[in-house]
Amino acid sequence: MNRTVLFLSLAGALALTALVLGLPRGEDTQPTPHVVVTPPTPPTPPPTVFQAGAGGSIQVKSRLSHPYLPVGASETYATVDLTGMEVAGAKRSPVNLAVVIDRSGSMSGYKLQQAKQAARHLVTLLRDEDRLAIVHYGSDVKSLPSLPATPANRERMAQFIDSIWDDGGTNISAGLSVGRTQLASAMGGAATVNRLILMSDGQPTEGVSDEQGLKNVVRDIRASGITVSSIGVGTDFNEDLMQAFAEYGAGAYGFLEDASQLSNLFQRDLQQATTAVARNVELSFELPPGTTLGEVLGYRAHQAGNTVRVAMPDFSAGQVERVVVRLNVTAGAAGQSVQVAGLKLTYTDLIARHNVEDQSRLTAVATNIQEEVVQRQDKEATVYAARARGAQNLQKAAEAMSQGKKDAAQLYLRQNQALFMEAGNVAGAAAVAADQAEQAESMKAYDDADSEESQRAAVKSSKVKALKGFGRMGSTY
Repeated sequence: MNRTVLFLSLAGALALTALVLGLPRGEDTQPTPHVVVTPPTPPTPPPTVFQAGAGGSIQVKSRLSHPYLPVGASETYATVDLTGMEVAGAKRSPVNLAVVIDRSGSMSGYKLQQAKQAARHLVTLLRDEDRLAIVHYGSDVKSLPSLPATPANRERMAQFIDSIWDDGGTNISAGLSVGRTQLASAMGGAATVNRLILMSDGQPTEGVSDEQGLKNVVRDIRASGITVSSIGVGTDFNEDLMQAFAEYGAGAYGFLEDASQLSNLFQRDLQQATTAVARNVELSFELPPGTTLGEVLGYRAHQAGNTVRVAMPDFSAGQVERVVVRLNVTAGAAGQSVQVAGLKLTYTDLIARHNVEDQSRLTAVATNIQEEVVQRQDKEATVYAARARGAQNLQKAAEAMSQGKKDAAQLYLRQNQALFMEAGNVAGAAAVAADQAEQAESMKAYDDADSEESQRAAVKSSKVKALKGFGRMGSTY
């Protein structure tokens, strides 16, 4: 082969290799500069969970179902969990307690026997520094004045309980008033908690009998510094009224179809009273421009201007309550932070013995990418919102059932099954398995309710489940 041809062939091969491998093809050829294009930095997402309250006796955790919101108008659910602080090694507080027992004619026999047994058991749980008043009512009211729970007085209390007999109508207002008077006579001593436990199996027939009037009685008792808990026994009492007593009284509500469980509920309420960590608890939402209130699910709320206030029960150590709120939010330009709501929790701290105010903010990020809204959805907050919405349907089902509309009641429960299936698509099937099982259990109870009494029991049971679904977990027995 000719040398010139060979040289040209080698040069061509080197040039081809340089082209393929990106090698320089000669000294006069400058390397192409390597340009790195940096994509714009996305906005920092808001924290999924905001925690506050480390300095007080209530821990606060708040979250949004949608921390990324679409540009324009949309809705999101805010969930706020409140937890009473556990106090390691703390001595339980003395309690000033009054037990108010319905002994009207409908309580005769087994119910009254169980109520007396529960009251006797409660007496055995008291300590010398505790105080107890015992009140029983029918048409009239009898009471044992508030006494320190010394051994001699505990014996006197047991004898008084044994003397209770069934008689007369149901004068709830008189029983509440005497209970309040007995508690007030002992206030100001060593006890920091003053608590009234009301038990009834029927509807008011004497004294103040209209619902608003009775609510006002309980509201006044609460304003005097006394917490009211209510326990309904059997299927004849007005569950909505008894729930309202607990709500206005900042206490707990319980429903017992069988009076044999009264001892457990009395003991549980005493435990809450003697481990109390906070009272006068109020959660408020401050709504900035662009946010409006949809609804507070399952709680009595008061809105004045841009502030929404929610009254909460007194808190004991470890008690958990949840508030779910539906908010309508208008988000601005993509990438901007969205101020959804300000939160404020105020209460009297019974551990530190001073008033506490915790404040925080719920924020989101605006986006014009729908997939981002879906992918960033908070799983737990979505389940909590589904439970609160399901609780609304459960209440509607109970109302329909109370009117004998079984088909309508079951329709609400089927809507809940679809609602939890939707939440399961976000959070996973395991996250809502218990909720779906509970709906199936309620459906079966409605199917099996073939008598007026069983229908009333199903209604009351559904309303208890609804309270827990709304988030009233610690204040519902």
